[in-house]
Amino acid sequence: MPALSHIGRRLFLKTAGATAVAGVTGASATEPAMARSALQSYSSEFDFDTVYSRIGTNSSKWDAQIARYGREHVDVAMGTADQDFRIAPPISAALRQRVEHENYGYMAIPESYYESIIDWNKRRYGLKISRDSIRNSDGVHTGIISTLRAFCPPGSKVLMNTPTYDGFYSDIRIVGLVAEESPMKVVDGKYKIDFADLERRIDHETHAFILCNPHNPTGNLWSREDLMTLGEICTKRRVVVLADEIHCDFVAAGNTYTPYATLDDEAIVRNSITYKSVSKSFNLSSLKCAYLFSTNPDYLTRITGAGQHRQSMNTLGIVAAEAAYNHCEDWLDQVITYIDGTTDYVEQFVGSRLPGVSCVKPEGTYLSWLDMRPVIDRIGARATATAAEADTTPERELQQYLVDHANIHINPGSNYGLGGSGHMRMNLATSRSLVELALHNLASALG
Repeated sequence: MPALSHIGRRLFLKTAGATAVAGVTGASATEPAMARSALQSYSSEFDFDTVYSRIGTNSSKWDAQIARYGREHVDVAMGTADQDFRIAPPISAALRQRVEHENYGYMAIPESYYESIIDWNKRRYGLKISRDSIRNSDGVHTGIISTLRAFCPPGSKVLMNTPTYDGFYSDIRIVGLVAEESPMKVVDGKYKIDFADLERRIDHETHAFILCNPHNPTGNLWSREDLMTLGEICTKRRVVVLADEIHCDFVAAGNTYTPYATLDDEAIVRNSITYKSVSKSFNLSSLKCAYLFSTNPDYLTRITGAGQHRQSMNTLGIVAAEAAYNHCEDWLDQVITYIDGTTDYVEQFVGSRLPGVSCVKPEGTYLSWLDMRPVIDRIGARATATAAEADTTPERELQQYLVDHANIHINPGSNYGLGGSGHMRMNLATSRSLVELALHNLASALG
């Protein structure tokens, strides 16, 4: 980690706690060493059970829904995919120290930031990323949009497995492209890629495939075999793979995340760009800090060397990201374990207490994908949607019904493209007591 500035040392050490000070002895101890010790002093059990209110902070997840539906109709907001937990303490400490220096001019990105990215991916996933292959971005969306501009002529197609993350559709529209949807197959409640359908949809107008790994909203972690088959098809058909792996740190017990860039075929890997960020793992989405990388220098040149992408970054985002990767692994591991327990609880509750609702425990992400087709039929949501003059879907009608009758806000499956009908997405990255409240409210509303 870089030597943290002496600016704001007293506040930084006060934030970090007395244990940090106790570790520094003798006149030879330098201030950077003290700062480093302060960050490393955190190692304990973290409290994810206590509800940490975000109401009144202009939270998209909470305040935007309260403004839309009314406070009395939002007991639990479970839409926007971010976390409700307190941030990891070393991140807050690093930000406080930087903020105390009251100048926010242009920042030269330190090499230590790149080192934190390289070390994290190698340590946790055996993924070796070359320093020269990393490009910066203020978000994964920005990187994907720049890549689509670089590889896809206006009006051409972008292939995706659906249902898939709704933000991809916005990215595709912004660039003036067309979404080509390949619906996945469902076998015993589990989603599987329909490779035959996927390949049939590739033609001379198809230049890119967006891979979501782990998959949002279904929670799939794609196997090495799945990724190799996908890679073989796309490489053979000259379709570049854009691997969005922003949820990769959330892996349920007994499952494995396989980075696309670790596949055994060099040609397949060279035909790809991967996008990552600390924003999901450490809940830093507002700080706008992400990165992309590829083993193919020609691809990187097309994206960043031809005016398609500007590598703008947020100073506080860099500070937070480096602190997260270097000093918050223990916190993240505990978050993952906590959410894993929550998903177990949700699967059990849904199976025993919610007739007409079903779900399969996600292998990754902190999202639950609920099959609510019988509920949609029971409340007459299809007829309501058909009769409505406004642009709506049965799933959006169900969303409103759950706000009105269960006081919970979750996302309609129709947002996620072909194959999302009859489903709803629920964000579980919150206090378990709020998840319990949401499910009991749902049980009461569904009778």
